[in-house]
Amino acid sequence: MRNLILATDSYKQSHFLQYPPEARAISAYGEARPNPFSDEVVFLGLQPFLIDYLSRPISQADIEEAADICSAHGVPFNREGWQAIFDDHSGYLPLEISALPEGTVAPTGVPLFQVVNTDDRMPWLTTFIETALLRAVWYPTTVATLSRQCRLIIARGLEESSDDPDGQLPFKLHDFGARGVSSGESAALGGMAHLVNFAGTDTIERILAARRYYGADMPGFSIPAAEHSTMTSWGEDREEAAYANMLDAFEGEGAPVAVVSDSYDLDHAVEAIWGGSLKEAVMARSGILVVRPDSGDPVDTPARVLAKLWDIFGGTTNARGYRVLNDRVRVIQGDGMNVESIKRLVQRLLEDGFAIDNIAFGMGGGLLQSVTRDTLRFAMKANALRDDQGRWRDVSKRPATDPSKASKAGRQAVVREGGRLIAKRLDAVDEGESRLQPVWRNGELLRRETWDQVKARAVGA
Repeated sequence: MRNLILATDSYKQSHFLQYPPEARAISAYGEARPNPFSDEVVFLGLQPFLIDYLSRPISQADIEEAADICSAHGVPFNREGWQAIFDDHSGYLPLEISALPEGTVAPTGVPLFQVVNTDDRMPWLTTFIETALLRAVWYPTTVATLSRQCRLIIARGLEESSDDPDGQLPFKLHDFGARGVSSGESAALGGMAHLVNFAGTDTIERILAARRYYGADMPGFSIPAAEHSTMTSWGEDREEAAYANMLDAFEGEGAPVAVVSDSYDLDHAVEAIWGGSLKEAVMARSGILVVRPDSGDPVDTPARVLAKLWDIFGGTTNARGYRVLNDRVRVIQGDGMNVESIKRLVQRLLEDGFAIDNIAFGMGGGLLQSVTRDTLRFAMKANALRDDQGRWRDVSKRPATDPSKASKAGRQAVVREGGRLIAKRLDAVDEGESRLQPVWRNGELLRRETWDQVKARAVGA
């Protein structure tokens, strides 16, 4: 599955026979086109691709495997080209990739990366890697962008209602998406993308990814938490004992403990157990009890639970005039959360007079799986051809049936004007002015981003 010669669409195997005979180099760029989901994107995911995929040279066995498969599959195979890459470039793809610094928040329609072949015999190679390169970037970029939208919504709620919005924000959206994605690699890359905005996660693969690819120390954190199996295994008649065990088992940690409380009757659990028979135990703990509803209306249910906890445990009114629960209890809502339901729940709690300090949000498949390449309308398109006379000429498309799919002509630069990143032709800017700078050339990683750098760009914008 790591054979780069086969990590592409079948039809690209025939493209070496399709470019004009005078072609010596092809330039292509990748962008998120204007779309209804977001006007800005958080660029992420190129460095893992460079480290895991392009850093591995192709082998003679890769060439032979690809030749056999292409022959049986019904498509041509460019043996001469791939053999030259193996013989003359030690198996590393002769490409130069320029990119924005990862973590950059860029407007849609601005190139995020640009690729060109460095061996004049291989103009076909630039777009050959489109499939592998684009899927490496579109997914983590889209998840990071979705997570950022949630971050902006929650931040606005905190700024209105909290005495400490900056201190509260990092742990307000927790990732529960590992089981809902298509692969472990998706969990790692998508989960890592969420971590540029928040610090709460139950997706361990994402921690490994941030450490491996960006040198992070410990980028994400979690707490002890119950699931339905650990609660229902006690039986309904011992529900109180199951909850008491949670309080006792993690008392020594002094940290929050989250307990799913809707296995049978959520209202009874809140009123009669947490707020009744176990109230003194909750108040006596050194850590916080986080009550988790996991069914019902995703807005009304947590709002109702929060109101009940206020009636039972009380709290204070902060300097902004919003109610904050007793510091021994909080709520987390993970069921049914997405950008829109988070927005509605934040608004509901503000209308009810509760600070957003009282609640955390969780997302699973809605965070890591409910996105596609079309969410941000990602595309990689050829924009220039260098001919056998050394001249660059524009390449672009302008579909009359859909002008929104028109591509950019000419090699691209990205510059900042008026405080905003914009795309310009490379031949119209001074050398070195473009934010698209080489990060990869002929098997060598030229610029390695750190986790702190990536996160600072993402949350600082």
